Amino acid sequence: MRIFDPHIHMTSRTTDDYARMAAAGVLAVVEPAFWLGQPRTNPGSFTDYFDSLIGWEPYRAGQFGILHHATIALNPKEAGDPRCRPVLDLLPRYLDKDRVVAVGEIGYDSMTPEEDDAFERQLAMAVDHGLPALVHTPHRDKAAGTRRTLDVVAASGIDPGRVAVDHLNEVTAALVHDSGCWMGFSIYPETKMSPPRMVEILREHGLERVLVNSAADWGVSDPLLTLETGKAMLEAGFGEDDVDRVLWRNPVEFYGQSGRLDLSEVAGAKEPTFEGSSIKRGGS
Repeated sequence: MRIFDPHIHMTSRTTDDYARMAAAGVLAVVEPAFWLGQPRTNPGSFTDYFDSLIGWEPYRAGQFGILHHATIALNPKEAGDPRCRPVLDLLPRYLDKDRVVAVGEIGYDSMTPEEDDAFERQLAMAVDHGLPALVHTPHRDKAAGTRRTLDVVAASGIDPGRVAVDHLNEVTAALVHDSGCWMGFSIYPETKMSPPRMVEILREHGLERVLVNSAADWGVSDPLLTLETGKAMLEAGFGEDDVDRVLWRNPVEFYGQSGRLDLSEVAGAKEPTFEGSSIKRGGS
């Protein structure tokens, strides 16, 4: 089973996690910029963090044979903090970097006017830079937040097929499915989504435009829940090709739209069998 985790915060994980992931078949990851838990007080702290996402973490992952790319953004949790908002002016220089394959995480935390503005501006940056967008839905009022998210996406003019709306559940999946956006599901202990629940969603909505991730971070989380979801799919009667589509080919297809996804150095990463993605060849 080959696995591409399309949303995992390896900054918060140890080298032991990388070793476990490699042994479990994780060949590639995308790490979205997110809230580190401690409020940041100036744009310089974001600069150091972004530099780590495109420099140190790819090196660290590479020691275990795992390909690492990132998404860059001002996250929703800090989008309303006046100390952090100047980060929006720093983003364009990072969105041109080879290892940056989307703008994200963007979207909502508390659904404030400041978050509206940051969300809209960063969707515009995604369009300007030819990048997909990774969108975070709020933990509270999720249905209302998802509907508001989809309204902003529709108004932005970005192709919905270039947008992944993440942290979905049984209540919000149909909304995103019908919008044409990609559906993201975080398999996360105690909250968000479990492997058995994910299997039922796949039965209901199919395998197209689905991204399954661990979202593993500094909280109670598990970077191997992608593997457990694959096992649950097999036990439920899905085929090996179905699992490969969900855990490998779908994230390759979504992030391949950036034109920057380089799988050439990943052992076991065969050429995708679908059409329509743009995958970079050669070194980054």
